[in-house]
Amino acid sequence: MILLKNCYALYPDPADPDCEPLRGVDLLIQGNRINRIGRQLPAPKNGIPPAAGSGASAALQTIDASRCVVVPGFVNTHHHFYQVLTRNLPAVQNAKLFTWLVYLYEIWKNIDEEAVLVSSQVALGELAKTGCTCTTDHHYLYPNGFSADLMGLQFEAADRIGMRFTPTRGSMSLSKKDGGLPPDSVVQTEEQILEDSLRVIEQYHDPSPLAMRKVVLAPCSPFSVSRELMVETARLARSHAVRLHTHLAETEDEDEYCLRKYGKRPLELMEQWEFVGEDVSYAHGIHFSDEELEVLHQSGTAVCHCPSSNMRLGSGIARVKEMIEKGITVSLAVDGSASNDASDFLGEMRQALFLQRVRYGADAITVPQIFALATRNGAKVLNFSELGRIEEGWGADLALFDVHKLAYAGALSDPLAALLFAGVDHRSEYTIINGRLVVRQGKLTGVDESDLTEKANRIAARIQKIG
Repeated sequence: MILLKNCYALYPDPADPDCEPLRGVDLLIQGNRINRIGRQLPAPKNGIPPAAGSGASAALQTIDASRCVVVPGFVNTHHHFYQVLTRNLPAVQNAKLFTWLVYLYEIWKNIDEEAVLVSSQVALGELAKTGCTCTTDHHYLYPNGFSADLMGLQFEAADRIGMRFTPTRGSMSLSKKDGGLPPDSVVQTEEQILEDSLRVIEQYHDPSPLAMRKVVLAPCSPFSVSRELMVETARLARSHAVRLHTHLAETEDEDEYCLRKYGKRPLELMEQWEFVGEDVSYAHGIHFSDEELEVLHQSGTAVCHCPSSNMRLGSGIARVKEMIEKGITVSLAVDGSASNDASDFLGEMRQALFLQRVRYGADAITVPQIFALATRNGAKVLNFSELGRIEEGWGADLALFDVHKLAYAGALSDPLAALLFAGVDHRSEYTIINGRLVVRQGKLTGVDESDLTEKANRIAARIQKIG
């Protein structure tokens, strides 16, 4: 159990523009749920909260939260963990998406079991240290000869960090010889992909409201998979009630590719390929027309906004303000660590706030709207109905940020907005996931950060053939 004492400012629903902070309250976590919120809560005796009356006893951890803003944990809806190992490569620091991909595929084809396990821990650790409590990962690259259970390795990494994890079983079936971008050595046959997709659903997917493991199916993009694979993946996912995801409308090059190959724009292809609906989310969604925004609205399809990556690759600015106004569900994502090049979730929220203002003006988007993308909308996209708010009975996923530091001096007239407008360090003081302290005083509790860093640098040098 965890007892937060005397919270400086607790925001039950920071996505609500009328949400007022609760000052000086305590919050008690029992198991994986929020048990009570109130003033001067007594410490539970024998590990049993006074209001609960029953339940297994547990050691109590008390945290002084008098310096902290307390918010629901953030939800990251798109990433590529393995790209941690190829950050900041000089050859593609100034490249557009297709050029960037073609170059990096030749390095990514070298990833192995150790690379997947370590890169996943690094990405998950960075997310947890910046307030993220639930994430997906879009791993679509399966090198020839990779015989290990790739998703099993990722779940092992998530267990070590303590992250609530909803990875995708990504896929690519079109290589260069088929008109796609990747080399033959990293694509699979449609039969292999669908067989393994079924396996990971049956082995790992937990549909319960506070599951630590869920599975999503995610063909990579319309320029790396076939029509048949996209359709069959959608049908398989729906037969097992799991979500669907893909990249879409990220660049103008993608539009040109789809028009040249299929005679249709990307979203029209998705409509024909049964890849729209309330169970579908698209990463990026930059180049949608007015008519296509209406399709998203009417179908209930969501968009995962990746502002840093979109800026890094010069892909464009997504029409998030207009999507919100139309009632389209928009969530937030850091995207892969070779196009960001970080897994800094609070930093991504700041980027999202400012990038919309570049396009639409200073009043384009508000702090509560950014928190909606980062909390309740992300939880909706990944199908968690009891995350995204701080409420008795809801999941105990919380992020605590110490705002009584030099970088926040003068900014506390609005403590919530201070997290986005001020600060020089986006690390949380505490991150609590499923009722467990995953970050304590800014440090990961499940792994040795120095050892993990050394391993990641060694593996990066090996797969990049450096030295």
